[in-house]
Amino acid sequence: MRKFQTLTKAEMQVMNILWELDGGGCIHDIIERYDEPKPAYSTVATFLKILYNKEFVGHRKFKGKTFTYYPLITRAEYTRMVMKDVKESFFGGSGSSMIKFFVDREELSREEIDELIELINSK
Repeated sequence: MRKFQTLTKAEMQVMNILWELDGGGCIHDIIERYDEPKPAYSTVATFLKILYNKEFVGHRKFKGKTFTYYPLITRAEYTRMVMKDVKESFFGGSGSSMIKFFVDREELSREEIDELIELINSK
């Protein structure tokens, strides 16, 4: 199992695009999905190299020197790892303390509270 590493905001932006691309994409595909101003080709290439080294993305040759990049981890898997790290780091591993924190500090609607109660009761 790989050592858990969090992603920077810029790395997360690239991963979000890759998760949306079914089957991955080349650097131009990724740049195309950025809002204006779009990043430079070399910037996205650098982020992909970092993500490759962190083992978040893989790549395969597409045409000539062009590579297609694809996620090696799903959004759900990454979210689970981040939340587990938050739970361990800030709440001493206690899921109930983490949930209590969010319930106490977030302005939850009645519907959201009912959803949480229903979810807890179903477990």
